[in-house]
Amino acid sequence: MPIGAVTVWPSKEALTRVGVPRVRTALDCLLAGGLATWLVATAYTAGVFHGGRAVLPVLGMLCFGTSLVFLHRWTVQRRLFPSLGLFLAIALLGAGASVAGAEATAALIWILAGALAVERLPIAPALGVWAGLSAALALANTEAFTEVGITMGAVLLGGFTLRLDAQARGAGFRLLAQERAARAAEAESAALAERARIAREIHDVLAHSLSAQLVHLEAARLQIEGGYDREQVLRRVVEARSMARQGLAETRQALSALRGQLVPVEDYLRELAVDGVRTEVVGEPRLLPTEASQAVRRVAQEALTNARKHAPGAGVSMRLEYARDEVTLEVRDEGTDAPGMDASGTELAASGSGYGLLGMRERAELLGGTLEAGPALRTEDGAGGAPYGSGPPDRAEGKGFTVRLRVPV
Repeated sequence: MPIGAVTVWPSKEALTRVGVPRVRTALDCLLAGGLATWLVATAYTAGVFHGGRAVLPVLGMLCFGTSLVFLHRWTVQRRLFPSLGLFLAIALLGAGASVAGAEATAALIWILAGALAVERLPIAPALGVWAGLSAALALANTEAFTEVGITMGAVLLGGFTLRLDAQARGAGFRLLAQERAARAAEAESAALAERARIAREIHDVLAHSLSAQLVHLEAARLQIEGGYDREQVLRRVVEARSMARQGLAETRQALSALRGQLVPVEDYLRELAVDGVRTEVVGEPRLLPTEASQAVRRVAQEALTNARKHAPGAGVSMRLEYARDEVTLEVRDEGTDAPGMDASGTELAASGSGYGLLGMRERAELLGGTLEAGPALRTEDGAGGAPYGSGPPDRAEGKGFTVRLRVPV
């Protein structure tokens, strides 16, 4: 036993009634009532309390009960010296009963006090109180040292048993409280993670759609201010309206994803495959986890958008491969002689600055996957390109550009 253990109080959970079943509390109350009745009965059966002294056993029982109430409160508060003072008062109460001739009552008081001391005090003070009460009982029964030794040994053992029982109950209650706190923390963490996921979905959908609309509307404004060209302005407005419709559809799809209602990934890619984009699916299609499915969708969307920005008119192909423990998406464009230009100017190519793919890379890393982007990225071993970092893609004229996502599933 560590040296400091003899001065350590039982835990507060062990000293209180916390976690005690109601049935156990009711039984303890019945036991306390039975002991009180036994004490008073032994005092009166001693035949020494007559006349005016007949009230003394009742008063003594009231003092004993009051002392136990304060003893419970002060031991919970871990007030050692007041608690020791109460044990001294109880010992003196037993001594008074012994002097008056009620030896059985005194013995019961000292035995109960010894068991309480071992149960509720630190080990060192508890053994001191127990030893003092044992000495008092031995002095009052000088002809029965063996019986006194056996009795007080049983008191010591019983007190330790009650102490260990209370400590086990307190430890169980503390573990239950810790488990509840851990579950509350896990629930809060899950809520924060879900909020982060919703924030990513909102950003991926709305930021992409609204930024493209802003580019077209700003271009239309500049054309109106610089000289009214009805066809150019109308084309810009029609393109902005198309972007708005696409953004609304993607928002609805994102909400469906948040509810766990997703169409298969390959179907979504075929919907994206417009303007001659070639789509290939390799392996046995299967339902992907929500986060992995969303990562594939968002990377495909961002890669096609970048291809239209930086290589307008170039051929684009998408390849989705289902492996046993991962899924791979590869989007490749064939490059263009005029990188960074769309059919109407440079505004669309200048928007975004590559931060969309950076966000997709972060999403892939959160899932334990990888995102690579670079010119002429090979399909087999990934050589020829580098993991995508920050800033716009570094496109080489005429060499094309590849974005490859790998996500474990």
